[in-house]
Amino acid sequence: MRVTAPEAPLDRPELRADCADCFGLCCVALPFAKSHDFAHDKNAGTPCRNLQSDFRCGIHSRLRDEGYPGCTVFDCFGAGQKVSQVTFEGVGWRERPETARAMYEAFPVMRQLHELLWYLSDVLELAAARPVHRDARRALDGIERLTRARGDELVAADVPAIRSDVNALLLKASELVRADVPGALGRKKNHRGADLVGARFKKADLRGANFRGALLVAADLTGADLRTADLIGADLRDARLAGADLTGALFLTQAQVNAARGDAATRIPVGLRRPAHWTA
Repeated sequence: MRVTAPEAPLDRPELRADCADCFGLCCVALPFAKSHDFAHDKNAGTPCRNLQSDFRCGIHSRLRDEGYPGCTVFDCFGAGQKVSQVTFEGVGWRERPETARAMYEAFPVMRQLHELLWYLSDVLELAAARPVHRDARRALDGIERLTRARGDELVAADVPAIRSDVNALLLKASELVRADVPGALGRKKNHRGADLVGARFKKADLRGANFRGALLVAADLTGADLRTADLIGADLRDARLAGADLTGALFLTQAQVNAARGDAATRIPVGLRRPAHWTA
């Protein structure tokens, strides 16, 4: 049986975080609580204590060592620079404090829309999902237009409805791709939304499995074959991926890869980067 992997993804620079063109929005707009992921509490709209005057993180290279692993797994999908440079035309909240609140409200909305653009771009690169390409392109173009609207129009968008429509397309695309894998669409490999914390899948054949929204925290996926497995929304924090094969895994993001624990033998999709903290 031949597993058909997705075509190599495009670089998608507009959907990758570019902190040099952002006003540190993830470090200001979003809240976080003191925990294993963050060394201190921070309210929404309050700059992180590590944010510098140039909007750069003062401890970026030491985030994990300083107690901020949560920052290393966050991905805005390029929403930060879009809000900074397009929605607010390159004028930051320090220069115009009166725009700060509107900017902070726009950022999480833009982040959700850019995440959907990432997934829709994935769909358009899947040859087996060709039957839904036209609808996916239409959805992508509509969301892209919305991301270029005024800030008030952006915040007023019905994001739950948009997500629902896109999710239907993503589900169909996933089914089309996984249909060629024996048993993939049946109950045997359906782990959608399952609590699999610490589960043991060492060297398991998980091709075409459905892990949508599954909790795979600290799961043992050492040497597992995850080609064409649907991993959208799966929580991979501290999941052991040493020697695992994720080439062609569906809807895998950089944030998920960053949250997991892999090694030099872990195979990841083209277009995603091997995290610096993974073992050699």
